[in-house]
Amino acid sequence: MSAGAGVDPALRAQEGYVEELATLDARQFAIAIRKLADSLSYGIDKSPYLGSGTEYVQSRPYQWGDSIRSIDWRVTARTRKPYVKEYEAPKSTPCYLFLDTSASMTIASGRASKYELALYIAGGLALACLDRVSPVGVIGAGERTMRVEPSLSRARVMQWLHELRRHRFDERTTLAQRMREVLPTLGQRSLLIVLSDLHDEGAFKALQLAGHTHDCVALQLVDAAESGLRGAGFLRAREAETGREFVTTGRAAWSDPREIASALVRSGVDCLTLRAGEPCAAKLREMFKSRGGAARGTR
Repeated sequence: MSAGAGVDPALRAQEGYVEELATLDARQFAIAIRKLADSLSYGIDKSPYLGSGTEYVQSRPYQWGDSIRSIDWRVTARTRKPYVKEYEAPKSTPCYLFLDTSASMTIASGRASKYELALYIAGGLALACLDRVSPVGVIGAGERTMRVEPSLSRARVMQWLHELRRHRFDERTTLAQRMREVLPTLGQRSLLIVLSDLHDEGAFKALQLAGHTHDCVALQLVDAAESGLRGAGFLRAREAETGREFVTTGRAAWSDPREIASALVRSGVDCLTLRAGEPCAAKLREMFKSRGGAARGTR
């Protein structure tokens, strides 16, 4: 029995369970990610990817035609000459979602795969960004060529989300390659959110490089089988993307998500590990709510 079994389906969707996503039609899928977006938006108005209002820049002498409402009364009283406040509207920070579409993301030991979870989260984050007037785009980190530039169009977001619901099971990961291709083309500081199991050997260096000039977040997706299968004895396994065969035991962990996350945090990249089949909304909300300063780090 999976975690959360027996809970009302509406509540399960709100908390971030994704077992039923594969069976949802277009309308139901849109409702599911809308619920996640609402959950992520609730109480996180100060999130780094949300735009703020106009920001005070300076005060200057009053000129004919300036609005009386903009008068800086403190400076006016001190100088005995009328001054007005000048404000600057901040630029919206574009968000790029790097979605891993490789084979290792689509293989699951439970009812929900890492890919299903990643796509669900990508949809919720995209709509949450649009709610705060932050343009959002997506870049496929598999063999398929997909790059949708950030925009404020909800229709465009839904278009690439539904397109990504159809996936293959034999793609190799190209996360590091895609990041190396995209970084030189970014004209301003952006928010880069990577949704991947981070099985690409070059992903760490690519994220580390991106973190020097951009705000980077790594959402690491993990399947239960990657932590070992207790009591399974010796196993002959084959890596889904490279075809490499190896022998392991059920007690052995094929990868160590904590070690990867710790290495990313030490390099200045926030990392949150999420397990397929478990609720994700609360963890995501807490991470984006507390990011910044000393709060940066693995969760």
